[in-house]
Amino acid sequence: MSAVAAPAAAFTRPRTNVARGASRHRLRSVQAGPVPERAAGHPLSLGPDARARLGGAVRMLLDAAGLDGASDAVRLAVLVLASRTPSETGVVEIHTSELGRWIGMSRSYTASVVVPALRRSGVVSVATAEGDYGQDAGLKCKVQPLWEAQGVLGHPLKLVKKEYVTLKRLMQAVLGPGWKHRDGRVTPAGLLGTRTGRGAATDRLALLLLVLEARETGRVRLVGGTVDTKRGRPAVTVARLLRCTASAGERVLERLEDLELVLRVRLRTGSGMPNRSRLMVPAVAAAHGRTVAATVQEDRAEALEPEFSDPDVAAGPVPEPGSELESQVSGVLVTDKADVAEPDVAATLHTDHPHLVTPVVDLSLSAGFSGEGRGGQGRRPERACAGENQAVDDEESAAGSVSAVAEGGPLRGEKPKAFPVDEGGEKRAAGVRPTVVGWDKAQQQRRVDLPVDLRLRVALEPVVWLWKRLSGWQQNQVEAAAKAELTQLAGLGLAPEGAPQLLAGRLTDRLAETGGEALVNEPYGWLMSRGLVRRPACSDPRCDDGIRLDTRGDCASCGNMIHSRRSQRTQIAAQIDRDLPALTDDERRRLLESRLREQAAIEAQDFVWRTEQARAQKAERAAARAASAEQAERERQAADAAESARRILPCEDCGQQRSGGLCEACGYRRRTEVLVAEAGLVAATWSADLTAPGTVAAVTDEVRTSLLTDITRAQDEVMAMMEPGELDADPAGVDAVLAFTALQTVEAALPEYRSSALGRLGRTKEADTEAAQAYRTERGRRWFQHNPDGADAVAAATKAGDAARERTAQHLLAVRLKQLREQALARTGAAVAAPWRDRLPELAARPLDDDANPMVIA
Repeated sequence: MSAVAAPAAAFTRPRTNVARGASRHRLRSVQAGPVPERAAGHPLSLGPDARARLGGAVRMLLDAAGLDGASDAVRLAVLVLASRTPSETGVVEIHTSELGRWIGMSRSYTASVVVPALRRSGVVSVATAEGDYGQDAGLKCKVQPLWEAQGVLGHPLKLVKKEYVTLKRLMQAVLGPGWKHRDGRVTPAGLLGTRTGRGAATDRLALLLLVLEARETGRVRLVGGTVDTKRGRPAVTVARLLRCTASAGERVLERLEDLELVLRVRLRTGSGMPNRSRLMVPAVAAAHGRTVAATVQEDRAEALEPEFSDPDVAAGPVPEPGSELESQVSGVLVTDKADVAEPDVAATLHTDHPHLVTPVVDLSLSAGFSGEGRGGQGRRPERACAGENQAVDDEESAAGSVSAVAEGGPLRGEKPKAFPVDEGGEKRAAGVRPTVVGWDKAQQQRRVDLPVDLRLRVALEPVVWLWKRLSGWQQNQVEAAAKAELTQLAGLGLAPEGAPQLLAGRLTDRLAETGGEALVNEPYGWLMSRGLVRRPACSDPRCDDGIRLDTRGDCASCGNMIHSRRSQRTQIAAQIDRDLPALTDDERRRLLESRLREQAAIEAQDFVWRTEQARAQKAERAAARAASAEQAERERQAADAAESARRILPCEDCGQQRSGGLCEACGYRRRTEVLVAEAGLVAATWSADLTAPGTVAAVTDEVRTSLLTDITRAQDEVMAMMEPGELDADPAGVDAVLAFTALQTVEAALPEYRSSALGRLGRTKEADTEAAQAYRTERGRRWFQHNPDGADAVAAATKAGDAARERTAQHLLAVRLKQLREQALARTGAAVAAPWRDRLPELAARPLDDDANPMVIA
């Protein structure tokens, strides 16, 4: 199936020497006709560098911490917004319906589920413009990791403008919804642009990841290791990409197969038994000018052998690997010896890095080329050593050089010339190194280029030549060790973007110590035990060979340690000279070394003891933190349960359901009643006889009547401002507004009553006495004795008297309020609200397990 074409050219980079070296394993068939070329400008025809760059950026976005547990629709929405991000501002303006078309979801689902999830994740900052019904219609989004990486040199998410364009064209070719322009032009939909509904976002995300993983031949590298044989390795590969179960990956793969967007190619052996699977994306192969066959038939003796010449015995010059041929050479890649299946390989066995598989086409050999004239059998010409006593090893069997039923074989009734075990002994006797089973396969799986991760590429750049000498398994181990070291460097308080450069500098220094890469005999052992390992010379974790990792200067801790050791050595030597002055130089040196070793052993024991103590204290602190967290969690759960139980209670005053025990209007009324009573008591402190309950009651009733009049006037004003039908539409809301208006009226009047009471109490006999005493005391200060009637002395004395009068008034008000509350409590038996300052001693003396409800705060 052909892919969707696009007018703009895709972003590609020139091939490096490593990429040209990788083409040495490709065999070109001799054929007349034009050479097929890659379709230039197609969005799916990405080069290796562009595919690795965009793939790394996409994987880093999907690995963001805020997207843990997010749905595929949310994760795909992040990628869509990232592809549409302007490189200048970073703000994407898009409608909710348009975002839903890109991810294959409806506008309502996108507005109610996807956009809130994006906002909660923290990965995308979303500013919305509400539509006609309050929904999120217009969106202004910024992908935070993408924008924050713009100022970080070498960051995988630091994309340039052309890379944004390439990613957008790739997304449009895969899942673009299609548009009809105003001028009549039509932009066709992508490969999955018309796929909507349930599972559409998952299918689109899976196809996008498969396209980024697919090579130029359309083949996707399958996962290695043991997999579920019932599901198959392609299904597990899709599941690993989506981070879902194998069954879910299989369902996604089946849906993509039904749409003919992916193919599971099954190689077949000469006996017709199924062999290893291949996962192909035909659209990627078509974008590079290649075709993908549904099946590949393997027949080593009759299919592959007659059509290809052996480079070792072909007549004429043999072209160099990767060199360009004339028009007779076909550009279609064919299966090399690593791709030909061995008869004893089960279908479940698979490696971590399978080789490329492309269809084998029937070729018509013209006269004059090597490989013809070999007789009717179609076999290869025999080598010069064909008559010697040699058996076919595993490599030749894997390459399909000799058929199992060829002439001279044991199936024709003839015995082999030598048993393979004896032949192995002869080879060892002749000095030939035996080949380990699976060694060539492991060597073929190794990657010539450095890992795709940009941080690892920067860190391992100084040892790229050693990397090429490693096997596939060794490369995986070195890659894991490098990742662990980068994580450790980032955890030392250093800038994360500088860790790759620090590791690259360490490898460069280690190579300089060794004398260069050419002197490294065992690359894997050197990298794992010397190159990647940090060698601290002191207890500072930022020290590496006496150099500070953060400043790249000399380590001060190492200098202090060296100075301390030299001082210790000098002290021990001086002690020996004082105690044993008659020792010879040799005896003195031996005794000094012995005492230094004893001192080092003592320090080592002390260090071990301190380390154990620190470890024990750390464990105790961790246990205490865990217990504290568990206790806090229990308390939080209990508080949540109590709060949930309280919320469902009806109102105690009006009976309104689910009001948390007290509705809003009744709560305002209670607070208003408390403040009205407080205002009456404040007015009674100066205008009534505190020993006569009747006068106190008369004053409080008068104050209540005055406040109720003010409340009624304020509520009438609020009712006049309301719409005619608002009371019928929301009676409970109007009731709450009126109750709040009453509370505000009383709160505004209470300070006036308090100020009036302080003014009246400030003119009492007690206040005058205190003011006069303070006035005389201030004028009698020693600094006013020289001029007691001066302006400064009179002003200071007046100020002191006013302050004393105010303090006395406040004291009288507090004392009389307390007396009035006690009288009211004794008369009615009901608690009267007391100021917070007066209730603090009582609350402080209350035991912690007291469950009594605190008094209402006025």
